[in-house]
Amino acid sequence: GSGMVKQRTAMVYSDPAVTQSETLPQVLLARALSEPGGLAERHKRLGIWREFTWANVLERVRALALGLESKGLKAGDSVMLIGENEPEHFWAEYAVQSLGGKVLSVYPDQTAEEILYLAQDSQTRIFLAQDQEQVDKCLEVADEYDGAIAIVYWDGSGLWGYDHPLLHSFESVSAAGRQIHAKEPARFEEHVKRGRADDTALLSYTSGTTGKPKGVVISHRYLFDNCSRVMGAIEIAPGTEYLTYISPAWVTEQIFGLSIGLIAPMVVNFPEGPEDVLTNIRELAVDALVFSPRQWENLASIVQARMLGAGKVRNAMYNWGMKVGHDVYVERLEGRSPSLAARLQLPFAEALVLHHLRDNLGLGKAKNAMSGGALMAPDVFRMFHAMGVKLRNVYGATEIGLLTAHVGESYQLETSGSWMQSNTNYGEPLEYRVSDEGELQVRGGSGFGGYHGKPEKTAEELTEDGWYKTGDAVSMTDDGELLFFDRVKDMRRLANGHSYPPQFIETRLRYSPFIKDLMTLGDETRSFVSALINIDMEVLGRWAEENKISFSTYTDLSQKPEVLDLIKGEVARINALLPEGSRVARFANFPKELDPDEGELTRSRKLRRAFLEERYAKLVEAIYAGDDETDLEIAVTYQDGRQGVLKATVRVSDVENASKAAGRQSQT
Repeated sequence: GSGMVKQRTAMVYSDPAVTQSETLPQVLLARALSEPGGLAERHKRLGIWREFTWANVLERVRALALGLESKGLKAGDSVMLIGENEPEHFWAEYAVQSLGGKVLSVYPDQTAEEILYLAQDSQTRIFLAQDQEQVDKCLEVADEYDGAIAIVYWDGSGLWGYDHPLLHSFESVSAAGRQIHAKEPARFEEHVKRGRADDTALLSYTSGTTGKPKGVVISHRYLFDNCSRVMGAIEIAPGTEYLTYISPAWVTEQIFGLSIGLIAPMVVNFPEGPEDVLTNIRELAVDALVFSPRQWENLASIVQARMLGAGKVRNAMYNWGMKVGHDVYVERLEGRSPSLAARLQLPFAEALVLHHLRDNLGLGKAKNAMSGGALMAPDVFRMFHAMGVKLRNVYGATEIGLLTAHVGESYQLETSGSWMQSNTNYGEPLEYRVSDEGELQVRGGSGFGGYHGKPEKTAEELTEDGWYKTGDAVSMTDDGELLFFDRVKDMRRLANGHSYPPQFIETRLRYSPFIKDLMTLGDETRSFVSALINIDMEVLGRWAEENKISFSTYTDLSQKPEVLDLIKGEVARINALLPEGSRVARFANFPKELDPDEGELTRSRKLRRAFLEERYAKLVEAIYAGDDETDLEIAVTYQDGRQGVLKATVRVSDVENASKAAGRQSQT
């Protein structure tokens, strides 16, 4: 009921394959013995779905493990896996863990330089790489790093001309392993049986936003503990069809695909490739999937773009269907009773619109659609719920595990959900507290295993009395749900002592179809928050044409009064979510598209803030001086490499519902 703090108990396992196991390979072995013909994995390759039973998976894991052992891999050694989510990636992990080794999975787009650092830090012995692109990086690393005894690849296309003493194919290593198994049929099982809960299963590297990445030591106990937290909060039935898409370099996928995959167990479905995920989701119609907030936002914008491109009639149908969905599903989600009118229209909205939308995205059966990671724009969240997709947030930290999840039928979409319980077989009960600075601190469960080889860094993460400091600024709602604002270090303070969460504001504004990207401004020398916005030329160009607004260039469109009014409305909507002192009071639109070639964005299209503040310093001054416009001259590089100067008059807009104080401040 209301006012009650929602608590779920942790999953207490009853399945002997799990209760009698301490490590993931022990669960795999038990599954292959008790249900050899049960379906474990499916993979689409060259347009055909291939299926793997528990017996198939075990056979491949065993062959690879014994083959790697014959190459010199020992218990305690580190193995680096580089590649997309393919069955071989999972088999390789279980194979290494079978021998008592530890795995570090890295993102396929990491550079040779980053891989070299990770290899040195983890003391990598063997590289397991997907294909030519990854092998090239490993060979480059092997020139400088002498700790490697082998580089093993699983997709040989383009590699036939390669000749290097460390290079072997997955096939040849597995063939050697099969011969060893034929001679010593008990060898593999003996290795697996030696495994203990506190053995290190993985090193999960946290993205080093400050300094170099650090490898969190993750034990099998941690993985079992986190599975029981998740399975206690969210119902995952045996045989659940799961889509693996987020990278195993991220601990969330280690918990879901690699661990719950064995422990529930689920059928893990591997898409053909990262770019085919939409078509694969549609074919599969899975029960469960976890995406990062960015991936959910991408799906949402695909739906919106399709609707903007559809005819008037279809668009009107879509808007009506989504409105009915919103009036029933979102109302229920937020704990209110939908109106009778909406309830009566729902079956028609379902039959004519919502059902098709879900099927088109392949989310028709998705009972467990989850978003892992930090913040998702609530509008995206509402949109999926209006469509009838029950999206849930899951939140945690690599160091201490998953902590909260949206449970039950109604929860606040702004929050990261309610606290999960840990199973006391794996440690003390989970506890949390919020410090005076608003930082979430946690202890209990399987605990924090520390950073590999960095005891002093590990100590920095703990309070005097042994709580893990998440570094996240949060608040708890009345009914015990966690509201995540930002990293404590990323909360920014204004001159008046107010602090505001820049990322919270930016994530929510970025969802607007008219805004491609933006940066917030405001620090201890400023008395209010403002924003510099990169409009979405494609969407706004269409909008301008539909509304008979003529324009010549990006620069011209970005400064049109109608466009500024439209953006102002978007900003005002987000301001309503924020405490008064944290609202965006003024904004301006960049006069040109931000460009990675000019150093304004990183390769992954993240804004380079310090550089932008310097480059557009004159505009920033105009915003805080209370000016209505300013003339800019920006050096630009054209497509053909010519240098030029963009001259533009940029307008500054005030947002009405920002606090009056900010308005007064800007007039003095």
